[in-house]
Order: sequence, then C-alpha cells, then structure tokens
Amino acid sequence: MNGLLESILNNPSAFWFVVGFSLLAIEVVAFGLGSGVLLFGSIGALITGALLHFEVIPANWIISVASFAIASALATAVLWMPLKRLQSGAELGNDRSSDLIGYQFRLDSTVTPTNVGTHRYSGIHWQVRISDETSETTLNKGSSVRVAGVDPGVFHVVPI
Repeated sequence: MNGLLESILNNPSAFWFVVGFSLLAIEVVAFGLGSGVLLFGSIGALITGALLHFEVIPANWIISVASFAIASALATAVLWMPLKRLQSGAELGNDRSSDLIGYQFRLDSTVTPTNVGTHRYSGIHWQVRISDETSETTLNKGSSVRVAGVDPGVFHVVPI
C-alpha cells in the first residue's frame, strides 16, 4: 500500500486523476450531484491530470495547483448557469404532466403568498404554495386542496 501511495505522490498526473475521481465519487455518493462544488473541483483536477499526462504543462507542483485552480474556475464559469437551470427545473416551469397533479389533501397550516406551508407525501416534506391558477390569497389550515402544478419539492395547490 505504501508503494502505491508513493507512486501516486511521485507521479503528478496520477495524483490529479486520483483527486479528480475521488472528488467526483464524493459528489455523487454524498451529495447526489446536488452541490456542484466538488464536481467543479473534480473537473479541474481531471483537466490538470490530463495536461500533465500529455506534457502540456511541466510537472511542477506550483504550476499544477495553478492549473487546477484555473481549470476549476473555468469549469464553474462555463457550467454554473446551465446546471443551475437544470437543477431548478426552470425548463419545465410549473410541471403539469406529473402524476401528482390532482392529488388532494388537507393543509396542516395556513398558506399565503408569504407563508409557505409543508406537506409530507411519500416520505418527503413538500413545500405548499398557492397556485397562480386561483385568485385565492389565503388557504386556511384544514382546508382541502388539490395539486394543480409541481416544481421540484413544491406543490402548487388550489382550493377544492
């Protein structure tokens, strides 16, 4: 095991590949690609490893760290907005094709435009917001509502 660790530390490209794949594994397993911070770092490390492997940059730790920082920053700049849009579901908008549309339940708390409610469904705590489809501005605790639209983690409801 010591020989493997020593060979990784003595081979800068192998070191950055190990760092890159380790960060990617942690991002996927621990965060489910939800944070992105480790994803950008893993991309930067893999790019640095590739640059070292193909001898585009010299095998120097200072240059390697600078390459890692620059590659990570570039990956962040290029991928931040597309991934943010994808994560927020902005392309879908208020999804009206979900199987959850039509689901009915009673409110556990009063919901207003400024007071978001919650509802536990299928082991998940969903935010409850008033849908744009209704002119109601207040839905009182105990009211029966129907899901009219779904965003990630959010039920948009209308009164029944």
